[in-house]
Amino acid sequence: MTSVEDKGSRKAKPESRSPQTLPETPDTAVAGKLKTLLDGPWGDVKDNIREQLNREEALPMIEGSVEEIRAALLEKVKMVATSGMMQTAFSKANGGSGESHIGILGLDLLGQFNGSLAIKSGVQFGLWGGAVDVLGTERHREYAQGAMDLSKLGSYGMTERGHGSNVQDLETTATYDPETKEFVINTPTPSATKVYIGNTARDGRWSAVFAQLYTPGVEESHGVHCFVVRIREEDGSPVEGVTIGDHGHKGGLLGVDNGTLTFDNVRIPREALLNQFGDVDEEGNYTSPIDSKNRRFFTMLGTLIRGRIAVGAAGAGATKSSLAIAMKYAHQRRQFDYGDTGTEDKLIDYRAHRRRLIIPLARTYAIQVLQNQLTQRYADQTSRQATGEWSVTNPTKQQALASREMETLAAAFKAVATEHATDTIQECREACGGAGFMSENLLTTYRADTDVYNTFEGDNTVLLQLAGKNLLTAYTSELANPSAMDIVKFAATNVSDIIRSRAGLGSTVQTVVDTFSGEEASLFDADYQLKVVQLREQLVMRSLIRRIQGARKLSREEGAKVIDKAQDHMLNAAWAYIENLMVQAMIEAERTLPVGSAERAVFEQVRHLFVFDTIIRNAGWYQEQNVLSSGRVKAARAAINDLVDSLGPWSEVLVDAFDIPSVVLDRPLFKDGGTDDSRDNPEAWKVGSNIPVSKK
Repeated sequence: MTSVEDKGSRKAKPESRSPQTLPETPDTAVAGKLKTLLDGPWGDVKDNIREQLNREEALPMIEGSVEEIRAALLEKVKMVATSGMMQTAFSKANGGSGESHIGILGLDLLGQFNGSLAIKSGVQFGLWGGAVDVLGTERHREYAQGAMDLSKLGSYGMTERGHGSNVQDLETTATYDPETKEFVINTPTPSATKVYIGNTARDGRWSAVFAQLYTPGVEESHGVHCFVVRIREEDGSPVEGVTIGDHGHKGGLLGVDNGTLTFDNVRIPREALLNQFGDVDEEGNYTSPIDSKNRRFFTMLGTLIRGRIAVGAAGAGATKSSLAIAMKYAHQRRQFDYGDTGTEDKLIDYRAHRRRLIIPLARTYAIQVLQNQLTQRYADQTSRQATGEWSVTNPTKQQALASREMETLAAAFKAVATEHATDTIQECREACGGAGFMSENLLTTYRADTDVYNTFEGDNTVLLQLAGKNLLTAYTSELANPSAMDIVKFAATNVSDIIRSRAGLGSTVQTVVDTFSGEEASLFDADYQLKVVQLREQLVMRSLIRRIQGARKLSREEGAKVIDKAQDHMLNAAWAYIENLMVQAMIEAERTLPVGSAERAVFEQVRHLFVFDTIIRNAGWYQEQNVLSSGRVKAARAAINDLVDSLGPWSEVLVDAFDIPSVVLDRPLFKDGGTDDSRDNPEAWKVGSNIPVSKK
């Protein structure tokens, strides 16, 4: 879109294949066509959920005591249960539809309305209910069905005060007593206290408790297993031996009753063990279809990755709602008159405002199309597992590798989606000025509620470390669960196996060779863009391997130190990986749109904007590695300005494609926020708001 001058040299050639500026008058029909793309193959499902949620009762309660907000939220969860939208995710054996991916779609849509409702529903149906559904067997059917109809309100007792993301080393114990045929649950140390457990402080009667399983005569734990534990009687009083604490007021998600759990010789029936991957008979003999304790643990956790994808989707949902509110406000709010026309300009008329909203909007599109691909892959995998085509306990080598890659994808996606939510919602709040700071306009609530998304279901830094580690050991069966030293030794001798071309989640993007000559290619060429981001992933991985190679002859302890010192590099590798996948997803999505159509022309520019922003985020690296010249980086930077100018008139169409329900967009800032509709309306200047703050 522009030509630039290379620093200290001749003028750079103008970029070829630059798209034409879009018409100033947008075609509103494009919104519907882009909606079809963004909804993916589940448009009808999403529309049904939108219709059911499109009422004030689904919105967050923004005033009231913690107790009032919690009580109101439970009623909202009952609304979700009545709708049936979350029950479809349960297995057919337990009365669901076996469409586990619907839970991801549900969290996305709930996140557009109410973060507390999304998370409390996620705890009830996805974590508590999902654990019973996936890890249990026929004998646990009543608990799964109770999770679905809310007759058994439950929580997910995993996180401990002293361990956090280190689930494998949890301290809570479950010791089998063959005389009574019971497990005895104990909290042996203060650091073993279950903390931040949603649905616990007020409402939960049950909990899926993760604990080290011990049997008589065996000193070593059989590893972490999950147990159904009653924590409250029906009258709400704690079960004998169970101590429940209340975390109280938090920085967000005020409706979610997070609490603590400790156990003092709490006895539960032998059958309370969720025994899909390990069981204990009446005499105390332990058996498992998976011999390796490590593999058993990671297989168990692998079945629960839906939660990570769903949290990322919930964050994306809140992001889309925030962008829709801020963008529509930008098209209505006027400020200053630089053209001496006598009419102040709209916020969207200013390039700085376009940049602050349209650039993150492009990244939101990239996250959404990647989410669609990931959800589809997850749906296919779980469907094959349900039919027996894919064995969870004894997978083929190819299936095991695919499961590991799914774990990597889920971890990286959750990190990128939630970090983007945090950054973008804050930008939307600021872009709406004082109106954005009013709780009635929801942006502060979205911001507060999504803040912790970066932490739960795996801290983002830890998840990116996991993704980086998995990338180092990708496509090898020899290192199922490697130690730090194993990684060092493997990486030192298997560079060629690790560094490989990727076709990504989809199949329509051509595989790229390791090297390329970009002198004749245009920045606007999709294949060239793909090569640029793929080369970054490959080179970052190569340099990471070189960085740790020197530790190959060190002791295990010293080797671990080398890995620790390379964590920054591992995080960079994970980011390069997920950015590559987002670019691929954008290209693949674009190729599904009709050639020459208005929607394809608009989407193409959104793709360019996302890619160029990604390049600029990593501009220092690209120049340090001599991948892109300073002239090309300048061209990308200049093209961003041209693209946001071109997309400016179309930016409302782009957020309309999210199809955010009307009740979410019915905000007071459009009526009394100095917008076109309110400037000449005396009623708009009255003190107060038109949104109910305590309606239940």
